[in-house]
Amino acid sequence: MRGRHGNHATEKPLGKVFTPDYQLSIPSFQRAYIWKPENILQLISDLEEACKSPETPYFLGSLILVREGDTSFSVIDGQQRLVSLSIIIAALRDLEHDEEWMRLLDALIVKPGDKLRGITSQPRLTLRERDAAFFREYVQEGNLEALFDMNDEDCSSNAQCNIIANTKQAYDALAQLDEEERHRFASYLVNSVTLVIVTTDDLDGAHRIFDVMNMRGLPLTPSDVFKARAMSGLPAAAVDAYASRWDDIMDPLGDDAARVEEFFRYLHLILTHKPATGKLIEDFLSDVLNQYLAGHSIEAFIDGVLAPYAMAWRILERPSDTVLPDDVRGRLEALNDYRHHEWKAVAMWALTHSFRNLGDPEVSFFAQRGSHSARDCGRTADPLGSHDRQRLGEILCALEQVAGVDMLNRRSAIDRRGHTAAAIRDLDKGFPVRLVRGLSVSAADRAGALIRLHGELQGDPDLVRLLLVRANEQRAGARIPRPRALAVVPIMPLDIASAASFSSWTADLHDYWMYRLGNMVLMQGKEGQIDRLTEYGRRRDRVLLRADSCRFPLTKQIADFNECTPAMLEYRQKETIRLLAEYWDIRYDESHADLTSKPPEQLSGDAGSRQTRGSQRVTIKQVVAAGLLIPGETLVWERPRKGERWLVTVTQEGRFRLEDGSEYASPTAAARAAGGRSAGLDVWKRTSNGEKLSDIWKAYRLRTR
Repeated sequence: MRGRHGNHATEKPLGKVFTPDYQLSIPSFQRAYIWKPENILQLISDLEEACKSPETPYFLGSLILVREGDTSFSVIDGQQRLVSLSIIIAALRDLEHDEEWMRLLDALIVKPGDKLRGITSQPRLTLRERDAAFFREYVQEGNLEALFDMNDEDCSSNAQCNIIANTKQAYDALAQLDEEERHRFASYLVNSVTLVIVTTDDLDGAHRIFDVMNMRGLPLTPSDVFKARAMSGLPAAAVDAYASRWDDIMDPLGDDAARVEEFFRYLHLILTHKPATGKLIEDFLSDVLNQYLAGHSIEAFIDGVLAPYAMAWRILERPSDTVLPDDVRGRLEALNDYRHHEWKAVAMWALTHSFRNLGDPEVSFFAQRGSHSARDCGRTADPLGSHDRQRLGEILCALEQVAGVDMLNRRSAIDRRGHTAAAIRDLDKGFPVRLVRGLSVSAADRAGALIRLHGELQGDPDLVRLLLVRANEQRAGARIPRPRALAVVPIMPLDIASAASFSSWTADLHDYWMYRLGNMVLMQGKEGQIDRLTEYGRRRDRVLLRADSCRFPLTKQIADFNECTPAMLEYRQKETIRLLAEYWDIRYDESHADLTSKPPEQLSGDAGSRQTRGSQRVTIKQVVAAGLLIPGETLVWERPRKGERWLVTVTQEGRFRLEDGSEYASPTAAARAAGGRSAGLDVWKRTSNGEKLSDIWKAYRLRTR
């Protein structure tokens, strides 16, 4: 019977789609509803504009349907538009005062029942199982008021959150129209908005059609493609159950395509030990999923691989909300401070191999809201199935050491991924943590990290903030709660010319200490709050004004100093470096010699070839000495939008002098003093030929390699 229908395409207005001729359903292997408010508002805006020319149809693309019965169809492509159109019609219906219009609009999204004939009403469009009842109750059956009272906490899936947000936005947008405009809009929607309907009987090939849809509309996420391919390898009787299982696993990861892609990239690395993948979808299918398809073991992949690793990923994103042991949570929270996240793959491996029940849908790794005993109960009964806690702790400790040292040595992404792949390869072989490649720090790396700590750290406030947090926590012996606004501020001001408390300081000495750790403290608030304070006492008192600032021992310490001296900054520098070296366990070499007592010049020999001059800050004095800047020449910073023009003159001593006479040792310091936060190399240009300062600095580096 089915074969007589064949495959064909026809163009129809929306009013002919939402009829008894088409009973539409979203198959379980399909993606969730992912349209955002901006998507549905754009559609409404486009339709508003189109209906100004009612004689001109509006083509809304194609629907690809698989025939399930005489009037029953599965939607392969077009779900996002159909759900959004249903939302728009529901909003129009609930805004309507005329009962006849309400009835007609309602009939477009709900098939009317007939009590006399025992026929119950049915939605024209049925969503995936996990969202179908929600959509029917709150949108299709006209319970928008209850939906408007919901927020994200009332959702059981990301699709439901999107439905709530989009319905609110659509309702508010359409409410701006008067009744006549809404009637005109509704009429155009039903009669002039057209779709090309492509129908096929090829149920066995549905997943292949679905793969092709990556070329249409919103791109499919890797999860969409992998799910469709996985479902194609299951017996028909298992598809619905495992499609729902897949959604239960992946939905908590959110519908941000970039985050989902990152998860699968790390999973690919974990399973293949390949540091990188050029084409994630192709590589994951060929390297991972096709192996399970060939072995008819998709169930094993979903239950034994996808589920535990997805839970591990969720744990890494919100470790503080978990019922994991305190030491594990603390390590994971600390790792989340680092700007690069290659460590996540190793941490995912470690968690998955340390908790037997990580993929069990009946076991929750997250504390219930409002429960004070959840963590204690978890530890006592151990429903998590934890084992080899010592090895997990060793891995996480080593992982943070590597993350910190790689950060200080400015390791490339390729290097970091290489570390990760090597570490997981050795862990899979059962190596002791101390022998795992990728989880150890070489002597050269240790020396390079310490050299960086000794040097200037200009232009990277996030790095300095992390370093100071780590040093303070090492001093305190515990993690310190951080205020929402946490700034890194210098003890000395940028400009000391007018400050009596720094009258004995030479310009070179000020330049030396300005951007080193010894001159930096953490403060609750924003850096701008003390920018204009030049006297040490006033800056110190402002820093210590808030109790949250005094939580940090190295900040509180400055209360003991009545004046800022080179000796004071030297003491703070040495102490901060020592604390950081102890935190990352890089203080001592193999012979137990204290590396923090060595000067940077001596450490440079230990660092070997890894340390290059290219990572050092170039000074104005160096560029002048090289003859690339001439004393007396001027540079300009044009800011036409603000109506400002700043000039600096290069001095014989290798400094920039502003027109007010103040002098600065770096281009960025001069730019900041002139009223901006911009990187100085990007804004200053020669007045003679317009050459950028950044090009001059590049020329210097090339000359001195």
